Amino acid sequence: MKTRLADIAPYITKDGSEIRELMHPDHHGNRAQSLAEAVVPAGARTRLHRHRETEELYHVTSGEGLLTLGGEKIKVSPGDTALIPPGTPHCIEATGAGPLHILCCCSPAYRHEDTELLDQP
Repeated sequence: MKTRLADIAPYITKDGSEIRELMHPDHHGNRAQSLAEAVVPAGARTRLHRHRETEELYHVTSGEGLLTLGGEKIKVSPGDTALIPPGTPHCIEATGAGPLHILCCCSPAYRHEDTELLDQP
């Protein structure tokens, strides 16, 4: 199975980020995880949220950002990877001049139902 970013239509997740699912069990035949590219526009922030079951990895491919991870605020830039354990409140803000691009790996795979929003829009 192979996918191409340019062929995948984006959608907006519960946290407000634009996502393209590169691999997801609902569409591609993999079983235990999902991989997506998230784009956060310059100056924007995703909503604070947590996942009850899902462990996430964020890998920044372009842009600059500030990741809120529990009580920490962590600056991130291209090449950085962050672990987000299940149950950990998190959000990310694009702090640079351009959009923030992140590869998001989720295990088990991303599901809207596993996302609990912790702030108001």
